[in-house]
Amino acid sequence: MARGKKQNPFAARKRQKRANGAPERPDRRAEPYKEIERDNASFIKYYHLQNICANEEEWTQFLASIRDNLPTTFRVTGFKDEAKALLNIIKTQLFTEYVRAVAELHELPAEQVERPLCLPWYPNGLAYQLHLTRKDIRRSEPLFRLHNFLIVETKAGSISRQEAVSMIPPLVLDVQPTDKVLDMCAAPGSKTAQLIEALHAAPEQHKIPPGFVLANDVDNNRCYMLVHQAKRLNSPCLLVTNHDSSFFPNLLQTDAATGSKSILKFDKILCDVPCSGDGTLRKNPDIWMKWNLAQAYNLHGVQYRIVRRGAEMLAVGGRLVYSTCSLNPIENEAVLQRIIKDADGALELVDAAHLVPGLKHKPGMTNWKLATKEVDAVYSNFDEVPEQLHTIIRPAMFPLPAEELATIGLEKCMRVLPHLQDSGGFFVAVIEKRRPLNFEKNDLQDLLLQQQAETAPQPETQLDEAGKPVEEKSTPWGPQRKRRRLHGYKEDPYVFFGEQDADYESIQQFYQLDESLNKRCLLTRCQTERKKNIYYCSEPIRDLVVNNEKNIKIINTGVKTFVRCENRHTAHPYRLAQEGLQTSNAFIGNSRRIQVERDDLVLLLNCTDPTKPPSTLELKPETQQRCKELGIGSCVLKYVDEAFTLFIVGWRGTSSLRAYVDRDETVHILRLLGADLSKFEVNKYEKAKEAAAAAAAAAAAGDVAEQKVELELQESVGSDKD
Repeated sequence: MARGKKQNPFAARKRQKRANGAPERPDRRAEPYKEIERDNASFIKYYHLQNICANEEEWTQFLASIRDNLPTTFRVTGFKDEAKALLNIIKTQLFTEYVRAVAELHELPAEQVERPLCLPWYPNGLAYQLHLTRKDIRRSEPLFRLHNFLIVETKAGSISRQEAVSMIPPLVLDVQPTDKVLDMCAAPGSKTAQLIEALHAAPEQHKIPPGFVLANDVDNNRCYMLVHQAKRLNSPCLLVTNHDSSFFPNLLQTDAATGSKSILKFDKILCDVPCSGDGTLRKNPDIWMKWNLAQAYNLHGVQYRIVRRGAEMLAVGGRLVYSTCSLNPIENEAVLQRIIKDADGALELVDAAHLVPGLKHKPGMTNWKLATKEVDAVYSNFDEVPEQLHTIIRPAMFPLPAEELATIGLEKCMRVLPHLQDSGGFFVAVIEKRRPLNFEKNDLQDLLLQQQAETAPQPETQLDEAGKPVEEKSTPWGPQRKRRRLHGYKEDPYVFFGEQDADYESIQQFYQLDESLNKRCLLTRCQTERKKNIYYCSEPIRDLVVNNEKNIKIINTGVKTFVRCENRHTAHPYRLAQEGLQTSNAFIGNSRRIQVERDDLVLLLNCTDPTKPPSTLELKPETQQRCKELGIGSCVLKYVDEAFTLFIVGWRGTSSLRAYVDRDETVHILRLLGADLSKFEVNKYEKAKEAAAAAAAAAAAGDVAEQKVELELQESVGSDKD
């Protein structure tokens, strides 16, 4: 072993066991896969004694449903101009193909195939449920076109694959374009995407929504998953942070009129807290094997601290939604009764069922029992709990006295059970804030002093005789603060444009940018003068970053708007980015625009080789004339249809014109145009068969060659003997 290298204790212990002759553990990877047994005696016993169902007949339906696989659901991105056109394609072409494929898969007549279900409670009929599991879609050859559609349109940001019950919390939060929204436990980001959609729901009123979504998660790795999910919607009103939600710091904001600083209070807060997840048993059957009550007991305190911190940051008159994918009252009603009681009238549970009409659900529970981990002892109050369990089972977990509980209104909560509408299990409660809380923290002066200290000029570093910096001696007395450790990757800085920026002047002149575009909201992620990518964020987001980047770890913000693309034929070094066109298009002048016809756009999109873009001579005469008037460089291609209008980034070459969009966006637009997609349809099963056939042919050729070499060797040996 190398000098100074630490020995792995687990490997050492394994070697020692082998030396002592201990029997080897069987390699489970060599064993055939066994289907998970969807049963857990403790789970069934616990929920049966809670009476979550009205009678034994309903209980039987509940058990049958929760043991079944979960159907697939998706929703269409509603704020996009082409949403109705895509929805029409889904209802006609996609569902026709769906019926044909399912009939082939199950060997049924098409008439017997169950049609996709439009979720009745989701607004504008934009969400559908397919009577297939994720496994069915992923592993069945007849469904490869459906699988391709879901993948491509999800990546293009046109649809989102999301569990049906997971769509409920953002709907009852009732987000408006002017709201300041906080998603406290946001990863993986499907609900965050819904919040962003609600923020952009009125594009005719706001070029850029005045509100914003701050999406936070405690897990650094999951934050990047969150960014990936939310970035599909290309919103400049999103800020992603990485912090423990239960200790989320107060943030500073600047008053636009007076310039004074104050503590930010949010209009809407979503607390989709960590939970035991037993409502997701249909989607995650492995929970059957590891479910026990200890998970709920351990999480109760975390859940309470998160919702308590959320209530502190909520503005008076604001709305907070508390949700879990758990059925356990310890994680649901017990947490809510505790925070409502502690708020002493400042918080109120409200009924939000009218925001999801058609959703079947049960009211919140007002009576429940606690039990040991194995559910072999049941307790109705804390006096019955043995002393050795007092650190695990706490008094606040039991229901309050009936007269006190009646004033809280737990029946206004919504419990969604799997058998009610063929979904997962879920719990949702809506809280509104009537007045400030008695325990709210107001540390405005501390935050201002901290900000002043960070912006103050730093003293010059003193050097010793050798020219090295002199370290200050720390004293063992007096107040000492430990520096907060930021886990994960070190993020690049957020460098905003100043009042005088040469790059912005050239961009503004080339694209004739409107004066209403705030150039100080443009930013880069590097300190060098040579900017590579330029991003844009909304004014409230800029204010948040500038005031709080030293106080909280910011993972991502801004949407890519301009990209350095130096070309010897053009004088301007920056091209437009398709990701940011949704925002920048409203500010770009007419000098860099070309209106194209359908045939022209189909021709441009079908060109997949960037080195051979279509010649302008292949385009219609009107488009050719417009190209002659346009100088070389990036431009906006505009296509107007009866049902929608498309804006696409293009590039005008010396004698060519091309569309500057990625493959998924290309397929999405061609689908809207009703063009032939066979060029882009990939049947992975056919490709696998072709690869297997090629491998078999290569192996056969290798065998023949080997036999030939062996024969030649035998002949040479025979000739030597002669």
